[in-house]
Amino acid sequence: MTSGMTSFDKIYDQPDPRAYFTVLGPLEYQTPHHAQAVFRRMAETRRGTAASEPLTVVDICCSYGINAALLNHDVTLDELYRRYTSPEIAPLTTAELVEDDRAYFAARRRPGAARVVGIDVAAQAVSYGRAVGLLDEGFAENLETAEPSRELLREARRARLITITGGTTFLSARTLKALTAGPDEPAWVASFVLRTASYAPIADALAAHGLSTEKYTARTFPQRHFSGPEEQRYAIAAVEATGEDPRGRESEGYFHTTLYVSRPAEDIAALPLAALLGAD
Repeated sequence: MTSGMTSFDKIYDQPDPRAYFTVLGPLEYQTPHHAQAVFRRMAETRRGTAASEPLTVVDICCSYGINAALLNHDVTLDELYRRYTSPEIAPLTTAELVEDDRAYFAARRRPGAARVVGIDVAAQAVSYGRAVGLLDEGFAENLETAEPSRELLREARRARLITITGGTTFLSARTLKALTAGPDEPAWVASFVLRTASYAPIADALAAHGLSTEKYTARTFPQRHFSGPEEQRYAIAAVEATGEDPRGRESEGYFHTTLYVSRPAEDIAALPLAALLGAD
């Protein structure tokens, strides 16, 4: 756990995601909602330049496959909150929920869905994502402490997009180095990063592999409500330590994230970030 932040470790590696949504719902955790439109636009752009094989997306800190659900299916994060906290779902066993979820997501699958490869240290969460069909491949590996497996490297080298919504606070450059070294055409990397920490070390590591990082400055994105005054004090101090201004953001009671997008320089020149994101 990052010092000063409330730990939610217990909800990240359960047999299914009901505890995750039950605990984070009252705190209005919403980063996957903000990421949904961004990742879809980026996936569509990358798909348009891909060969005949399906687009491969690697989602770091994938948990139960939530980003995959939002990328590839006609569902919203609010609908997932309602689903996994509903009285109808509560009495189901995990095995029953897996079967129900397989049908639920299959009925909402979008045309041209991407292949999603998930990476997370939470083995049960990864297994759930695979069992339901949200993750095409899943790897319960910790790239901060060990080299990636041969199978994970093979999948990472097929990727054209790498996504992160909740992991950069706990990741170093080591994880990104392991996943971006090797391919002739590097994947784009899109990260929603808490403003309490610097992204510079990861951006520097990506630069060594031919990716230039842009910071999206038009807005920030609320992440979740603080669990209490102590966590808010921590966040405000941490944001100020990075040289950012917490007024109107963390001062109003929410963690905020910044979007960073890393791409080869020629891709940046061909498609400016604002146009890529559909921003004014």
